[in-house]
Amino acid sequence: MSVELLDTPRFHGYRVRRQIAGKTYQEYFPLKADGKRLRGAQRASIKQQADARDEELALRQRAARDKAAKEVHIDAKGQVRGILCRLKAEKSGTQTPVFQIGVMSQLENKIVNTTVSINRYGVADAWHRAVDFFVAHKGISKRSRAYRELLAAQPGAAQVRRMLARSGGARKSSRTKKKT
Repeated sequence: MSVELLDTPRFHGYRVRRQIAGKTYQEYFPLKADGKRLRGAQRASIKQQADARDEELALRQRAARDKAAKEVHIDAKGQVRGILCRLKAEKSGTQTPVFQIGVMSQLENKIVNTTVSINRYGVADAWHRAVDFFVAHKGISKRSRAYRELLAAQPGAAQVRRMLARSGGARKSSRTKKKT
């Protein structure tokens, strides 16, 4: 609830304020008429009006939040906001390429994180697992266009190598032969 009683020299009344999709909605309900403070039923009536307006804005705020939560942001480079390709330092000190997922979960109502190893699953399967985790916590249907866009945003093996090189240097593969 964001109904606040303000009692300042310039204003006496209720203020309703909510942020919806980055825009602030703010309305005032004065508790003065003809220079005198309202009491009793008139004051209660204005409080009900302020509460009713706050409830309207709360519904709009929830709808906007739910809509934004299901949106998928893919930048010009094809990277998905919330799924990173990075090198993870293991306890042994080795650097392992992973997809790191960080998302505000609709299921748990908190931020959840996990990683999927590219070495263990390969790029395609690791990406699919990362996307499945992402959509499960975002509440996105696997039949939706957003899900198909996420799968299509899978980076290729060369793109993963470039991303890893930028994030701290990809380690050389043991399969490459040394030049003699």
